[in-house]
Amino acid sequence: MEGETSWNSHCIDDMSKDIDSILPDDLLERILAYLPIASIFRAGSVCRRWHEMVSSKRFLWNFSHVLSQKPWYFMFTSSDEPVGYAYDPILRKWYTIELPCIQTPNWFIASSCGLVCFMDNDSRSELHVCNPITKICKKLQEPPGMKFSDYSALSLSVSRTSHNYTISIVKSKQVPGNFLQWDLSIHIYDSETMMWATSLTEVLTGWRGGDESVICDGVLYFLIYSTGVGTPENRHSLVAYNLSSRSSPLIRSLIPVPGPLTCGRLMNLKGKLVMVGGIGKPDRPDIIKGIGIWVLNGRNWVEVGRMPHKFFQGFGELDDVFASSGTDNLIYIQSYGAPALLVFDMNQKLWKWSLKCPVSKKFPLQLFTGFCFEPRLEIAP
Repeated sequence: MEGETSWNSHCIDDMSKDIDSILPDDLLERILAYLPIASIFRAGSVCRRWHEMVSSKRFLWNFSHVLSQKPWYFMFTSSDEPVGYAYDPILRKWYTIELPCIQTPNWFIASSCGLVCFMDNDSRSELHVCNPITKICKKLQEPPGMKFSDYSALSLSVSRTSHNYTISIVKSKQVPGNFLQWDLSIHIYDSETMMWATSLTEVLTGWRGGDESVICDGVLYFLIYSTGVGTPENRHSLVAYNLSSRSSPLIRSLIPVPGPLTCGRLMNLKGKLVMVGGIGKPDRPDIIKGIGIWVLNGRNWVEVGRMPHKFFQGFGELDDVFASSGTDNLIYIQSYGAPALLVFDMNQKLWKWSLKCPVSKKFPLQLFTGFCFEPRLEIAP
């Protein structure tokens, strides 16, 4: 990991000399565990004692039991290569990190509790789960179901206690010769059994699947999209699929979205389903007029934030102009057309730009995207 800016190494050396002469190992480990994760990497290079300390199992246990690190945001800076920078909101710095496994930026990506899942965008049968900080990676067996689906939605949920994880893929493909009917299937991977299972297959009429899904508290939520029937308010709908009871048909579990949306981005923030959505104009629902944030309470949406106009001006007027993801209390929103990153703090209800990413737009049609993940050392796939 290489910082665009770095700590003052002399300060660290002086601090290490003073601390080494006073503190026993167990107390020093607990102190180092409270550092931002980028600083832990630097601390490990100070001396042999510190390196062995931050690499030990006891330190990783201490690290996992302190206050959670703020989520980072990885921004792709190329349309062809999976390269880019990761933003640390604590130190407000961008770091160059290399992502393992992923081959192109257009792969499907889902993250949870320090792990990230990548799925290829061609056959949608190659999946990897990795820790982007430690670079530990695992390739999964090919999922069941249709290959080359028209739409796929990937989600990942990691247990914070056992570190077991669940992966879901919602696949959707048009029924041949029938524009209104779409085959939809849900496939679930359990890391404990290391096996896939097809949880549901169903034919939807008037709706199709998409590429947005997330798992919250044992419920798989995913957006579906109208195939042309209904009013503009019904262009989108949310499916709540309980992974334990596996209720069907899906049409019974539909939850209306809050008003006419141009697009929606789903995320799990501390067990709550949060949606960041483009607000459509009443007379032109395909034109975005603002960006709002809602939390699902039961079957009702509660608006918790709306992007101020001064921030929204750079997002354009098309229907699908931004990427958004988040965890803990932070939501990241990024325009596809620029390397600018906006951060919304759910606790403080505060909007602010991140430190400028050290990359510039090279040509007018260059697109930028990214994803949020928790930087953790102790978890492996």
